[in-house]
Amino acid sequence: MSATWVVDSSVSFSWVHRNQATLKTDELLDQVEQGATVVVPALWFSEIANALLVLQRRRILTPEEVRAAFESLSRLRLSVDEEATVASVGKTFELAQKYNLTLYDATYLEIALRRKLPLASRDIPLNAAARKCGLKVL
Repeated sequence: MSATWVVDSSVSFSWVHRNQATLKTDELLDQVEQGATVVVPALWFSEIANALLVLQRRRILTPEEVRAAFESLSRLRLSVDEEATVASVGKTFELAQKYNLTLYDATYLEIALRRKLPLASRDIPLNAAARKCGLKVL
């Protein structure tokens, strides 16, 4: 049985923008390439697209590099958690308040808690909240 991780956009982005990569994000990418499943909320797609758009506008990435990033990410084994959108009205909002997170970051935390999955993030407050909740973090 392959591993399953809730992965936020900061980690996913490091897989296509190499100057953001770390040894741990590369290790997780290796797991994903070997069959691990990446669980994301629907908002993940907008977060990734926006980050790539900003870098293209700043002329850090070319349009060709952005296309290559989208192609690379499209090959990932993704599982989109549709329940996260509905949960944002209640549980996710509560988590954001309790741990002083953005609603976006709390969405990843809510999915990891509900599904009892480890969380992969490069966001320090999100990782701290996940640890307080007893979750394994990247």
